Amino acid sequence: MTLQLIPNISPYPLMGEVLNDQNTIILDFTEANTALAAVDLKNPLAFQEFVFGQMKGKKFGIGGYLENRQIYRRSEVFASGEKFRNIHLGIDIWAPAGSRVHAPLSGTVHSFKDNIGYGNYGPTIILQHQLSDRVIYSLYGHLGSSDLDGLYEGKEFAKGEPICHLGEEHENGNWPPHLHFQLMLDMKDLKGDFPGVCCGDDAEYYQSICPDPNFIIRYQGLPSTNKT
Repeated sequence: MTLQLIPNISPYPLMGEVLNDQNTIILDFTEANTALAAVDLKNPLAFQEFVFGQMKGKKFGIGGYLENRQIYRRSEVFASGEKFRNIHLGIDIWAPAGSRVHAPLSGTVHSFKDNIGYGNYGPTIILQHQLSDRVIYSLYGHLGSSDLDGLYEGKEFAKGEPICHLGEEHENGNWPPHLHFQLMLDMKDLKGDFPGVCCGDDAEYYQSICPDPNFIIRYQGLPSTNKT
């Protein structure tokens, strides 16, 4: 069964409102965006000014699933031996720090963790959802530290309930404020963390267990690449 064939799925908007071309713009972080070459990506403030400048006054920026990104050269987190991880496995939603994130579906807390480190997720929450006869997991990364206060595995969240907010640069892994949203079909026995970027050699495998998050977000301007 593909995710698209799961019946009766009507997700609540992640950011509390439907994302469309009136409030959202697609952001490109591949080498095709030549403006990236002039940005000091290791300077969080310069990177943030660039991102929000690219948004051209829109409330949200969006994009990134399976995108071959240039921005990961800013951090050694993405270097693994001789391989460099640069294929993005989630969708990012860029917005001001403090922006609320809502549960798109009812679910329970699978796990959570503060993934500390420059370029890492920072505070991260993973929810577990039962969809028809399939379990899927949703990951929320780059959150505020306070979002982990009082959290516990098994805590229930109703669809539409606020679950977290976008963290500031100093707490979210040193990134411009944004949500990394990712779906997983198999947690691989991990808790509070899951690869959000892979190397090109592993892209086919990770695509098979990390389907297109636009299944939940449903931003019509993004191309569908979901083959799961």
